[in-house]
Amino acid sequence: MKLRGALQVVCTTLLMSMSGIPLALSATRSIILLFDERPELPGLARLDAEFVEKFTADSAEPVEFFREPMDLTRFSSDAHKELLRDYLRKKYADKPIDVTVAIRQPALDLLLNSADPLFPGTAIVFLGVDPGYFGARPLPSHVSGVLVTRDFAPTLELALRLHPTTENVVVVSGGSEIDLKLLDTAKKQFQPYDGRVSFRYWTALPMQELLKELSQLPPRTIVLYTTFFRDGTGQAFVPHEVVEQVSKAASGPVYGFIDQYVGRGLVGGDVYSFAEHGGKAAALALQVLSGKTNAGFVMTRSSKVLFDWRQLQRWKISESGLPPGSEILFREPNVWETYRWPILAVCTVLLLQGCLITLLMLERHRRSSAETEARQRMVELAHVNRFSTAGEMAAGIAHEINQPLGAILNNAETAKIMLKSPSPDLKQIEEIVDDIQRDNSRAADVVRTLRSFIKKVPLQKNAVDVNDQIAETLKFLAPEARSRQVVLRSRLNGALLRISGDPIQLQQVFSNLILNGFDATSETTQSERAVTVATMRNGRFAEISIADTGPGVSEDAAKKIFDPFYSTKDHGMGMGLSIVRTIVEAHHGQIEVDKRNGANGAVFRVKLPLA
Repeated sequence: MKLRGALQVVCTTLLMSMSGIPLALSATRSIILLFDERPELPGLARLDAEFVEKFTADSAEPVEFFREPMDLTRFSSDAHKELLRDYLRKKYADKPIDVTVAIRQPALDLLLNSADPLFPGTAIVFLGVDPGYFGARPLPSHVSGVLVTRDFAPTLELALRLHPTTENVVVVSGGSEIDLKLLDTAKKQFQPYDGRVSFRYWTALPMQELLKELSQLPPRTIVLYTTFFRDGTGQAFVPHEVVEQVSKAASGPVYGFIDQYVGRGLVGGDVYSFAEHGGKAAALALQVLSGKTNAGFVMTRSSKVLFDWRQLQRWKISESGLPPGSEILFREPNVWETYRWPILAVCTVLLLQGCLITLLMLERHRRSSAETEARQRMVELAHVNRFSTAGEMAAGIAHEINQPLGAILNNAETAKIMLKSPSPDLKQIEEIVDDIQRDNSRAADVVRTLRSFIKKVPLQKNAVDVNDQIAETLKFLAPEARSRQVVLRSRLNGALLRISGDPIQLQQVFSNLILNGFDATSETTQSERAVTVATMRNGRFAEISIADTGPGVSEDAAKKIFDPFYSTKDHGMGMGLSIVRTIVEAHHGQIEVDKRNGANGAVFRVKLPLA
């Protein structure tokens, strides 16, 4: 039975392997990252993040990362390095490591300069190491990495182009081993500029003295900042923090070579980035894990021209002088960039408002023109209406004129006879002449009133008394009332009812309404024919009522009686009351009609605002 079970296991295993089914989950890979400094430093933290992101994105196998900070700038003694080796051997004695990543030269030294290897048989991938580090020394086949080319001259050339009057260049560097190695590379690249500017290299000054010297730089001086892990007294520093102090203290513009320093006080420079090296090192590590024993070397120079907009403003450097393709960080957005959409919204609203206002002004102009034309038409129509009214009153007016003219003729004939007498009575003749003058004035008044009534004048508002206008109208219509045998009564308010109006058009309103009353009483008996005109004060209005004893106005007719071309008369055109309403409304007044309470007839009430 045991043999049969074993055979079943072997067969099942063979079948699974032949069918491509995985026998077990892939083993977790282990990678250790050795940092020459503390990994929380900004530059190293970005490098670490780039390495992990690239590796995990491209790896199909699970991976476990270990990080070891060696802090070799602050603790650079051989004894410390030996302690690190012992510590790492013991810590990872039972933990197989697939790839060791040495970040920068001191970490690689720790791995290679040891008689007893830290991680025997483990592939090494390095990054951040200069090409001259190896020289003619052959490297084991399990070592590969990313070589970095650091160029300092492009930043110097860039700074001199932006500051063409520069005479002095101060190079600020720390005194640690890595600081001095980088400075040595920079010095070699600056040699072609020795005759063009004067160089001073500050590496052995204590921090406070360095900052003091920087604050007293002579004119036409620029500062170049490399790295600063240790000052002249041996005190350790963080380069990112030092660059902020240097830039703040310096009385001249400060340029640098690493992108992580831009934004901490540097004007800018032709800078390189360690973060991109992390991605390249991760690609090499993946090749090693895939079975490639020696992935070789990758030479990289990931530089770009970078500037801090705030420092450009501080040192009054024009953007027009920057090289094409320059990248400017920390630019403060202008008003347009910050409030683009609100500005567009406000402009749109203002534009729409402007269009609306223009349309309203055009509409107002058209309306004003229409109102002016309507007033003109109303004046003309009212004039025609007054002519029509005068024509209807022709018989009464002729009678009113004939009476004084007949009296004048009789008095003249009488005076002529008396003058033929041998002894004429001069006193009586004088009385006859006085009668002739009175009758002449009477006839002249009738003609004057008629001319005033029918003449064409534009609307002219003046301060007038309603009672005076009613009295004039009654006097004018008295002959017509007599000819139609209508009793014309008046009950005028004793107080002054002063309004702002046109006298002629107001008289037309009153005469039209009174004549309508005459027409309404034409079908009644002679004893019942009467029209009563009354005035009174009603709050802020002067109220004029014209009441007749006719048959009245029906409810249906009352709704349409003021409409144009509506008439209850067989011979009427239907324009009289429409003109009356137009004139009343032009005087900001009101007109209405209703039946008399408890009696026949109709009452027209006109309300005009008191002045």
